[in-house]
Amino acid sequence: MKTMRLAAAAALVALSCGTAAAQSHLRIGLAEDPDVLDPSLARTYVGRIVFASICDKLFDIDQKLNVVPQLALSHETSEDGKTVTIKLRPNVKFHDGEKFDAEAAKFSLERHLTMQGSFRKPELAAIETIEVADPLTIKLHLKSPFSPLIAQLTDRAGMMVSPKAAKEAGDKFGLKPVCAGPYKFVERVQQDRIVVEKFADYWNKDNVHIDRITYLPIVDSTVRLANLRSGGLDLLERLNATDIKDIRSDSRLKLSTALELGYLGITLNIANGEKSKGPLGQHAKVRQALELSIDRDALNQVVFNGEFVPGNQWVNPESSYYQKSLPIPKRDVAKAKALIKEAGVQTPIAVDFMVPQGAENKAVSEVVQAMAAEAGFDMKIRVTEFATSLKQSEEGNYQVFLIGWSGRSDPDGNSYSFHVCGQPQNTNGYCDKEVDAAHAEARSKSKFEERKKAYEKVAAKYLTEGAIIYLYHTQVLVAHSDRLEGYRPMPDGLVRVIGLKLK
Repeated sequence: MKTMRLAAAAALVALSCGTAAAQSHLRIGLAEDPDVLDPSLARTYVGRIVFASICDKLFDIDQKLNVVPQLALSHETSEDGKTVTIKLRPNVKFHDGEKFDAEAAKFSLERHLTMQGSFRKPELAAIETIEVADPLTIKLHLKSPFSPLIAQLTDRAGMMVSPKAAKEAGDKFGLKPVCAGPYKFVERVQQDRIVVEKFADYWNKDNVHIDRITYLPIVDSTVRLANLRSGGLDLLERLNATDIKDIRSDSRLKLSTALELGYLGITLNIANGEKSKGPLGQHAKVRQALELSIDRDALNQVVFNGEFVPGNQWVNPESSYYQKSLPIPKRDVAKAKALIKEAGVQTPIAVDFMVPQGAENKAVSEVVQAMAAEAGFDMKIRVTEFATSLKQSEEGNYQVFLIGWSGRSDPDGNSYSFHVCGQPQNTNGYCDKEVDAAHAEARSKSKFEERKKAYEKVAAKYLTEGAIIYLYHTQVLVAHSDRLEGYRPMPDGLVRVIGLKLK
């Protein structure tokens, strides 16, 4: 039956890719189906990959994490840190023909800030008002100095949408997004494909060389790799580490790697609904015990052939913001058992362990399950479709959730929304005034040393009593056909389509 399902999925991919044969056509295999294609409401990594082709941002990052212009040309911050002036690129059009100008930029930023359910609110929360200084200049007046602001504008918070299309579509905008990127949206079939085509009036059209892109969500990594090797795909994101040898042994394929900015970890529900009322939610010592039952190095070797980087913080050990004074704890089953006993909890501790679909996710969960069992945890793995798992996490319908974050160039993007009381990504319900205050301090400072000291306060408290156990940082493994030229590995793992060519 499994073989038949794989064959059927492969046939479906081939059928999906058979259109527009006369055009240059890039086919990208995604590890999951993205959530809504609305920059204000979206939260998935694969969604960001699609957005990279359709929704330009005010700024972007380069391969060395420097901020570079995109729809903005420059920015300047006032001496008191409370006004940021942004000059915009002239002669830019949205996909519906509407012009991009200061009024449109103001609209997009205010939409991010005010739209019901927006995940961009905490990223832009420092903005008090937005002033249109002239047709191509906006001034962001801040409540207080906010050092991560420009970094936030290199991602979805900086994506500009057509005011006309957004007003007409309302909360349905994500069904047919209209932005100002190199490609315009054509169609989406859930769980099957997302199709975009080159935008003739793009401001940088001379560097767009491929006519059409089809994004194909293929959860089964075996099918995804088989389609790359057979020519059904031109590129796949997040190759399994165990498949690296297959790519390296095939002269028709190329491998690209970059250490991710984010992490994969275990989120523990401690205050979100009825499912938070178990021992993990009620006792910090039990949470510490679960972490102490896990050997991160062994996990990396068993599942990833040692290709990834073990970690215990929201930034990787190569980051200048990594707190070396708080290193990865060694596995200690005896101490884990003692902590459980101190908490007065009986073993085995039954745990609902929600795991998104995917071979590597399942392998990680099974290794964690086996290790945790030795300390007295009965981790009951519940494999769930990815978008469904995100919804259930928001609803508090889990006790433990294996989930990652693709990462941001500024550490605030990896921490604030997850650690601070009431923030959108804080689905576990953690809330601590000292942690909130330390985050506010980090946001208000501009000097690296002062910001790192503030994050040290966060780490000292959160890593011992918080609700995320950070496990490792992936190598962003992208494999592609040798027909594809111009691909550049980026630290955020996103596929930049500018400059890509198919020979």
